[in-house]
Amino acid sequence: MNFESGLSLNGKTIVVTRAQEQQSQAHDLLQSKGARVLDLPALVIGPPEVWAPLDNELARIENFDWIIFSSSNGVDSVEKRLNQLDKTLAKKPNRLKIAAVGHKTALSLQHLGVMPDFVPPKFVADSLVEFFPMNGIGLNILIPRVQTGGRKFLAEAFREMKANVVEVAAYDSCCPKNMPDETVQAFKNKEIDAILFTSGKTVAHTAKLMLDRFGLNWREKFDGVNVISIGPQTSISCKKYLSRVDAQAEPHDLEGLIDACIASFSYA
Repeated sequence: MNFESGLSLNGKTIVVTRAQEQQSQAHDLLQSKGARVLDLPALVIGPPEVWAPLDNELARIENFDWIIFSSSNGVDSVEKRLNQLDKTLAKKPNRLKIAAVGHKTALSLQHLGVMPDFVPPKFVADSLVEFFPMNGIGLNILIPRVQTGGRKFLAEAFREMKANVVEVAAYDSCCPKNMPDETVQAFKNKEIDAILFTSGKTVAHTAKLMLDRFGLNWREKFDGVNVISIGPQTSISCKKYLSRVDAQAEPHDLEGLIDACIASFSYA
């Protein structure tokens, strides 16, 4: 699929489940395709329970061979904590290489003046492991990650490759307390055409918010709503909580997600 295609979302109402602070780009791209965009922020990004474990590892960052970022949230958090130590990723030790799982994470690094040493051909953790450019034996790898609910695949895979892996919480993502009134009303009125999910957590949190708001029959509100997933792990969560996924992004980024959304109507 090609994001530059002439296909549009004119007349469609699309719900975006990204964290509130991450929604502006999605809004702009969807609105450029003619969609009416509604928010259902399903993540609140915040600090980990304690900063000490991350700070301790960053204080000895010169001892690591690789740091692997799986999200832009991890990049932002690590950069802020390094700044507290009068350090920055842009002036990292020469031996330290940086990998980014996806395009958005790589862009976050580039905005800091850091060109990642490796970005996998597919924007998923499995691809990073499959195409990693070095033998893992003996490598010292730091993986800043979400505190709760994230996959441990990267750490487990590199440990199997005999690398020395340190996983540390760099941020957390929690469920909001409620849904925007406009989005609630749109669900009530059956106005929604599609909902976009960008992680397994956004699916799980959306399910909780819908249950809290609409009760045990909340899944009925998804009748006629196309369920669009950004990638394989998110699709697993869609099937778990919603019993289906109507389209999956390829590539696994925001542009691919919107292309998948358009295609879900084009081929219906």
